Amino acid sequence: MAEDFGRLLLRLGVGGLMLFHGVHTLLNGLDPVKTMLEAHKLPDVLAYVVYFGEIVGPLLVIVGLFARVGAFLIAVELAALVALGGVAQMIAITPDGGYALEVEALYLAGALAILLLGPGKLAIAKGRYQ
Repeated sequence: MAEDFGRLLLRLGVGGLMLFHGVHTLLNGLDPVKTMLEAHKLPDVLAYVVYFGEIVGPLLVIVGLFARVGAFLIAVELAALVALGGVAQMIAITPDGGYALEVEALYLAGALAILLLGPGKLAIAKGRYQ
């Protein structure tokens, strides 16, 4: 049972905190994402994919319904974010000694852990993709 509570805590932490980014994006728009895409000569319509990684994915993870799919969406979002905006910071250290992409790395690690472990028994649905 402790493992299931651990998985629930992981799901709530990763999904809940990532959802804050999605709500911020909903309230403030996709202009920063579109700017990043334009800088890489990619169509700005791809910016709407952000909603899958910041809203749909976290909601699936939080409730434990297709949690592995939700975790995959979060992981893809973070990988794309690092590829588009953080490549120069991949080996950088901040002035206070932290890793420059530590927040992104923690979200990615958490999403990958959920993807590999599954949601546990304290989830809405059970099944292969849970």
